[in-house]
Amino acid sequence: MRRKLVVGNWKMNGSRAANATLLAGVVAGLDGARADCAVCVPSPYLAQCQEALAGSAVAWGAQDVSDKPCGAYTGEVCASMLTDFGCRYVIVGHSERRAYHAESSDLVARKALAVLDAGMTPIVCVGETLAEREAGSTVAVVSRQLGAVLDMLAPARVAQIVVAYEPVWAIGTGKTATPAMAQEVHAQLRAQIAAKDAAAGASVQILYGGSMKPDNAAELMAQPDIDGGLIGGAALKAGDFLAIIHAAP
Repeated sequence: MRRKLVVGNWKMNGSRAANATLLAGVVAGLDGARADCAVCVPSPYLAQCQEALAGSAVAWGAQDVSDKPCGAYTGEVCASMLTDFGCRYVIVGHSERRAYHAESSDLVARKALAVLDAGMTPIVCVGETLAEREAGSTVAVVSRQLGAVLDMLAPARVAQIVVAYEPVWAIGTGKTATPAMAQEVHAQLRAQIAAKDAAAGASVQILYGGSMKPDNAAELMAQPDIDGGLIGGAALKAGDFLAIIHAAP
């Protein structure tokens, strides 16, 4: 069985004082957890996370990365910089990056490759809008988004990624895909990965990222192809984040 993974995406939230309290609370409450866990934080707080979490069971990572190497790219952060802070994970292709920064699936694929080349794990986000779901295009949309990444990777490297399905209509809205709805998409994504590499299809973790909360986490993670969660708002409260982590079977 694939081990569950719960990742907290802080988005553009945090302060040094609030972070210290949150991280200490998460570390203190992990005893008995069956899932792996990580937090992906704004880049200015990576040094603080490295100091606070080193030696703990909590991994950390970044929310974005440049597809370019170091150089004349003002305002960007390259993958080698993230490794300086001990990052294990990097989120790429989050729906907010796609929507607010016009990131194409091709750019997301190049970012995923940059993360892999630096020895880290990309969390590749895919998901459909409400209009796309209502048009019956969910499978076509997420398959196209994931396909751009798979097309850029050699089969042996596919097993090194994590995928997160985040239905855009369920992020921060209070709406959540039912476990059956989420499982249907996760199963499709796994089949697509398996078509590229059978071993990767069996091993790649596929997270659910649409308003997973303490009261629905257990039912969602009980689905055969849901391997954990990419958690937004609930990751900013130690008690809620821990409740989701401990809900993993």
